[in-house]
Amino acid sequence: MEEIETLERLLEIMHAHDLDALKVTVGDRTYELVRREPGAAAAAVPVVSAAPAAPAVPGVPAVAPGSAKRVTAPLVGVFYRSSSPDAEPFVTVGDRVEIGDVLCVLEAMKLFNEITSDYAGVVTRIIPENGELVSLGQEMFWIEP
Repeated sequence: MEEIETLERLLEIMHAHDLDALKVTVGDRTYELVRREPGAAAAAVPVVSAAPAAPAVPGVPAVAPGSAKRVTAPLVGVFYRSSSPDAEPFVTVGDRVEIGDVLCVLEAMKLFNEITSDYAGVVTRIIPENGELVSLGQEMFWIEP
């Protein structure tokens, strides 16, 4: 019952301030509410903060969790690996990238935002699935210098 009251209060705040997204930690739970297309309800999803272990990829060295540079989402949006459904991905695991290379696009409010690398190195992990909604600050790529 307490969780329902928390969600209702968060939805009230979101609507009162006309927010498109809201992420709040209450105790040991994190709630993320994201406004959908007009007519659709906002979603509330408890977020698990532990990241799964990186899968082994042939030809790419294993990366210790603390040694890779992390590229995080600068905004809430839908993650796309390519500029269109029939285009090649901007990057794949094992690709070498330079500072300024486009890694993906995030669609937010019908705008496509190119996300570029702040690091030079080899892409060792791509975390979100194509078409997945990512949160502000969520890890998207690991780049080994």
